[in-house]
Amino acid sequence: MNASTKFAGFALGLAAVFGIAIATGAAIGPDPAAPESPAHEDEATAARPDHAPGGMMATDNGYTLRLDTALTTAAPNVALRFRILNQDGTPVTRYQPNHDKDLHLIVVRRDMAAFQHVHPTLGGDGTWSVPLNLTRAGDYRVFADFIPEGGQNLTLGADLRVAGNYDPQPLPAAATSTTVGGYTVTLDGTVAAGQASKVTLSVRRDGKPVTDLQPYLAAYGHLVALRTADLAYLHVHPDGHPGDGVTPAGPGITFYVTAPSAGDYRLFLDFQHEGVVRTAEFTLTVDQGTAAEPVTHDGHGATTPEPAHSH
Repeated sequence: MNASTKFAGFALGLAAVFGIAIATGAAIGPDPAAPESPAHEDEATAARPDHAPGGMMATDNGYTLRLDTALTTAAPNVALRFRILNQDGTPVTRYQPNHDKDLHLIVVRRDMAAFQHVHPTLGGDGTWSVPLNLTRAGDYRVFADFIPEGGQNLTLGADLRVAGNYDPQPLPAAATSTTVGGYTVTLDGTVAAGQASKVTLSVRRDGKPVTDLQPYLAAYGHLVALRTADLAYLHVHPDGHPGDGVTPAGPGITFYVTAPSAGDYRLFLDFQHEGVVRTAEFTLTVDQGTAAEPVTHDGHGATTPEPAHSH
């Protein structure tokens, strides 16, 4: 997912915990004839009330996510196969690399549990495949984040049902600190709906700041944000680039987040240290906010106001 990562219109439709779409309709998505949203938005566009966030549809801008695995049984190593089809129904085989990968696949259960960010392998016939850990039964949302060759960035979503004993979990309470694998990650910043907000996630181990984070997907951190009410997948923009002589390798990793509405969101931060990628998870409550000019950032922390609907 891009580590110019997109809180893709913040639309990883993770239910709040989500109305469950079932069977064929869920795998295929809304009627392809429905109005299409732009494939790639800036912060102002993503915040418009009439604009659907990314990942809400299986078909968008002439491309369709088609899961070849529509139903499975809970297991630790499930081979998920899928294709991206163009408007003619032909599998897409050529992609533009984005954050070091041709395609980023996000898989999460609808109660926000069992998050996975993986990178499938593309076969010559246009079929993507990847092993998933689906030991926990339930309804999952699958997000494919990619750029077709000559096209624009898209995030498509489809549902996957995993049979077995379902143990739905309550959404963890909002917090500004979490731990993972011996690391403590803290969140600094407030996100208001409809405007770009600066958020910094800082990494510590044994109480000491980590200042030697390693690049992961062309950034020091990769952030996915999902709106819990409907699993909307948000575009998240990281600040700076490894090796640019300006961006520090920790402890803080800064992102610019535009949430399209007030409510609860689940954040998933992937970061790499000492050769291991870990994922820190947060629940973030977004306030309605007040009318404010959107801001742009230059990748090094400088921000400037811009007209509310400029592109």
